[in-house]
Amino acid sequence: MRDRKGGAATGSRLSTRLSRLLNMVPYFQANPGISAAEAAAELGVTTKQLMSDLNQLWMCGLPGYGPGDLIDLSFSEESIEVTFSAGIDRPLRLTSLEATALLVALRSIADLPGMVDPSAAHSAIAKIESAISGRKFEGPVAPAPVEAPSVATVRSALANDHALCLVYYSASRDEVSERVVDPLRIVLVDNNSYLQAWCRQAEGVRLFRLDRIEAATELDEPARPPVDVAADETAALDLFVDDPAVPLARLLIRADYGWVLDQYPMHKVTVHPDGGIEATMRFATLEWMARLLLGFGSGVTVLGPPELVTAVRDRSSSALAAYAALAQDGSAGYATAGFEEVGPA
Repeated sequence: MRDRKGGAATGSRLSTRLSRLLNMVPYFQANPGISAAEAAAELGVTTKQLMSDLNQLWMCGLPGYGPGDLIDLSFSEESIEVTFSAGIDRPLRLTSLEATALLVALRSIADLPGMVDPSAAHSAIAKIESAISGRKFEGPVAPAPVEAPSVATVRSALANDHALCLVYYSASRDEVSERVVDPLRIVLVDNNSYLQAWCRQAEGVRLFRLDRIEAATELDEPARPPVDVAADETAALDLFVDDPAVPLARLLIRADYGWVLDQYPMHKVTVHPDGGIEATMRFATLEWMARLLLGFGSGVTVLGPPELVTAVRDRSSSALAAYAALAQDGSAGYATAGFEEVGPA
């Protein structure tokens, strides 16, 4: 589970770096002789990251990858110049296959909250489609889906480098909280878009899933995350860090319920001869975890800790008592019997 999520996060980071690398060639052609410090500030990266990117860019180029094919740069911390662009400075004509792939990617990312401006994305889609069909693009473009106000506010705060006040629903804690954060960037992790931000309440980097932000207010004050945090694009990208301070549930999963390992952040410990799987899972609140486990019925048995075993047993007893009350009075409805839903959260 962790590897799969880590892979998605890694892919997102590589895509971000590739986009930055491709934009560097025309940027440095337009700004010959610019210093590394000045360029890094304008490109939003550290000087160390910029020099690393330039060393990577120096090994990129056209097929053949010989001396006359690779991008050629003259760079130091005092001055950076492009001496051979390998054609990256020229507009490229997309093949039909490339254009189709670009359309698919644009449509996918346009449906993810906060990743791009929906109006700009749909305008680009319309122009590419008209280019593929051979017809000249003439607006207006079909209206883009309406962006949630909270998502628009998050993107505005990022653009203006302002702090945010969020009202956020945490699924793991099953609670809504209000907090002030310093936004860093919007990232894609496991096909969901998140705001990566410094949380002043927790004093650490946190991920806030955009579709769980119930309200957002852009504050009239600059964002002020710690300098080292702002430069670290990988901070908190693992959604399920194995924090020893968080309670750990020990579970026995029936063989035919092995699918839960793919759906929840569980770690396999051992497999029994009958196919049963012992696994562990971190959880934030006892009540939330008890409700989750009850939804699996007999497919998952709680082995520990004792307080979680007790919570599941007590809720199970309450549910059985409610069913018994219904059986005794067939005319009574759920409300009369005091039935409480105990399925998955």
